[in-house]
Amino acid sequence: MTEAHHKYDHSEATGSSSWDFQNSFRREKLEQKSTDPKTLHEDSPGVRQRIYECQECGKSFRQKGSLTLHERIHTGQKPFECNHCGKSFRAKGNLVTHQRIHTGEKPYQCKECGKSFSQRGSLAVHERLHTGQKPYECAICQRSFRNQSNLAVHRRVHSGEKPYRCDQCGKAFSQKGSLIVHMRVHTGLKPYACAQCRKSFHTRGNCILHGKIHTGETPYLCGQCGKSFTQRGSLSVHQRSCSQRLTL
Repeated sequence: MTEAHHKYDHSEATGSSSWDFQNSFRREKLEQKSTDPKTLHEDSPGVRQRIYECQECGKSFRQKGSLTLHERIHTGQKPFECNHCGKSFRAKGNLVTHQRIHTGEKPYQCKECGKSFSQRGSLAVHERLHTGQKPYECAICQRSFRNQSNLAVHRRVHSGEKPYRCDQCGKAFSQKGSLIVHMRVHTGLKPYACAQCRKSFHTRGNCILHGKIHTGETPYLCGQCGKSFTQRGSLSVHQRSCSQRLTL
């Protein structure tokens, strides 16, 4: 009689369930495949599962496919190529998401306002506009942000880090967008044109401010004398002189 039959007869005699026998048999099979403690993981008492370890950095995975995907970080392998632009990706899912740039597909729609997005993560961040949720908090000043990238940019206020440097004049910036706007000083590019008079501006904000000249909008009101201005900066300058006149 085989060892397996002996175990089965014993379990019948002692009243143990057949599940205990099957579980024990599976465990023995796993141990026969690998007795290296680095490739076995105790998931729950009496049950051990094989894990897959990266030989480069030691990170472990439950599935071999996850290890294969991770190893491409070390090898630089990007086997999934976009047939529109030739850009390559480590994972097929990333390629599928990227291709929506070319197709214009936006399958994730906000139930609150109907706006659509190409990525589920972008929708999740957008929905925080409606809920007011800001789960990413600065450990230094406790200011909160809707997404992690905005928090990372904010931290540079405290650290003084300015990783984006102008190759024309050497001026450095904490945000890439600020560098892009600054470069227009050197290139002369003014992509924002006034719809009324066609005057152009380096930034969208300056174009919006200029537009108030045509609309007559003066939203910044002096609390001392009631005079209003199109720009906050103009109000600030006025308030200094206004306060001085009132104290005389």
